[in-house]
Amino acid sequence: MIHIVFNTADIAALEAATELDDTLSGKIIEIKDDYAVGPLMDIYETEGYQARRDWWKALLVHSPYADQLDIVDDKLIVHQLINSLNQDENEMIWLWMGQNAHDVSGYYWLMSQLKEYQSRIHVLYLNNLPFLNEKGQLFYPTHLSQIEPKEFLKAKKLARPITLSEFELDPDEWKKLCQENEGVRFLEGGKKLVSMHIGCYDKEILSLLTKNAQKLPSALSNIMAKLKVKLGDAFIVSRIKALEEAGKIVFVGDWAKGWKDMVVQMPGGSTVINDTEA
Repeated sequence: MIHIVFNTADIAALEAATELDDTLSGKIIEIKDDYAVGPLMDIYETEGYQARRDWWKALLVHSPYADQLDIVDDKLIVHQLINSLNQDENEMIWLWMGQNAHDVSGYYWLMSQLKEYQSRIHVLYLNNLPFLNEKGQLFYPTHLSQIEPKEFLKAKKLARPITLSEFELDPDEWKKLCQENEGVRFLEGGKKLVSMHIGCYDKEILSLLTKNAQKLPSALSNIMAKLKVKLGDAFIVSRIKALEEAGKIVFVGDWAKGWKDMVVQMPGGSTVINDTEA
């Protein structure tokens, strides 16, 4: 059995669950790209793939991840998955999805390439389902990593083959999103993704910046904790840069030194950084 997850934190959560139930034992593989953001036009073609890599490369300049782009090769992962399925006719793949645009976008991107293996590709979608947290209280997780290991034993019962109908309709839905080629995919509910302008979260991001100056890592931490939709930190920084270009905030510092010493403030606002904001 091969488990597919779409977030790094989900790996540890699934590994912990496997320790409680060896029927879940299998290789755990992460699809690393976040297909909920960025360009998608001709994503399966060489030019489209390269255009997406170039977009990420520009986004990651001066970030802590600038040297990690080359280790993200989801195309190679798909090649390896197909080889595994061809070499062992009993091999199965389980796609684990939380109720968030990141996972659902990854699901569409991946399953659209596996139609030939329809009966051997299973999905576990935690769509609007209640689980118990560490305090024994009911909650509705949006990400696998939010689920207690013992609760995965309940979650595994959700595994089902992706139907032939889904293999017909879902790739068409994904193709439509790719052709729209907007900057963001937003999850409306179920597996329904809608295309949004790349700046659709800018107003909310701006509202979460304080009036006084803040170190960028502090501002970023606060934004990520309070955003209604979870976005990657590199994408958020790119949108803060766009807000600067629009004259709505000001950066102070040298980008060449990375994020840690950059200061973000409102135009005309205080340049004094409080200890609590540093």
